[in-house]
Amino acid sequence: MAEILIIDDEPGVLKLLRKILEGAGHSVTAAPDGEVALEHFEGQPADLIITDIFMPGMDGIEFLVNLRKTAPDARVLAMSGGGILSRDQALSDASLLGADHILHKPFSPDDVLEAVDQMLQTDD
Repeated sequence: MAEILIIDDEPGVLKLLRKILEGAGHSVTAAPDGEVALEHFEGQPADLIITDIFMPGMDGIEFLVNLRKTAPDARVLAMSGGGILSRDQALSDASLLGADHILHKPFSPDDVLEAVDQMLQTDD
């Protein structure tokens, strides 16, 4: 299956996503923020990146901006439950900055698997 990098500062979300994705046969690596994720991605690119938007340190928006400089074709799924901006505004901004797909929190396992399957089938 696919190598997936998940970026989120909430351990419960990381654990849930890992369980969903590994249960579907994917290999999962987790990072607590964008800076750690960029370092990991440089050494071991992933087939798909799932990133939260609001995190301490390098957030999902800053991560997207930096990632697109070095890996413009990387597939990115942005997710958010809201924060300083509304959830919809944050995800809209993420799309404008290069996220290929968005996912609203809270999400169901089926929502995650459907989004991941769609993104992995895309041959851009």
